[in-house]
Amino acid sequence: MPFVVALTGGIGSGKSLVSDAFRKLGATVIDTDQIARELTGIDGAALPAIVKQFGNDVLLPDGTLNRNRLRDLVFRDSQTKLQLEKILHPMIRARAAKEIRNSVGPYVILVVPLLVETGGYRDIAARILVIDCDEQLQVERVIRRSGLSRDQVLAIMRAQASRRDRLALADDVISNEGTVDQTLPQVSRLHEKYLEFARMQC
Repeated sequence: MPFVVALTGGIGSGKSLVSDAFRKLGATVIDTDQIARELTGIDGAALPAIVKQFGNDVLLPDGTLNRNRLRDLVFRDSQTKLQLEKILHPMIRARAAKEIRNSVGPYVILVVPLLVETGGYRDIAARILVIDCDEQLQVERVIRRSGLSRDQVLAIMRAQASRRDRLALADDVISNEGTVDQTLPQVSRLHEKYLEFARMQC
């Protein structure tokens, strides 16, 4: 079993920036959000089950998933959220486990945005890395990149674990409140640390 670090953080915290940096240093990066997008794509394994559960209203005219419509349903109704998770989470975990087994890097960065909320993956992760930043900065970043309103971003954040809850579970923390040049050295230091842990595990 490879040495696995579960990387998490709130929306807009900088998970993609940090995971890309680890990838450039040679780590295998597995992103559960990317897996979810593939599973819910036009030929994705999860799409038929989602349509069966929620109806054709969640499809666009071209047969692809109407992600905005589904997101609105999930945020309005906790039962809908649970139903969607029941479909997706086992499929995502199975795909992630397969990719971990097939990984060739010295260690694995497993990106799990909802690690704290779902309680998943902690059984296979040797360490939990939290990407942290001020919550107001999260809001500003998401508005800039997505075009969502402040109220929409705050609704997403309320549905996620709190900053305090994430930090309480962290073995390692990268602060992403400054410039890229301030964040990347933190990645490099942890890379060396994870290489050593991976060697010790072998």
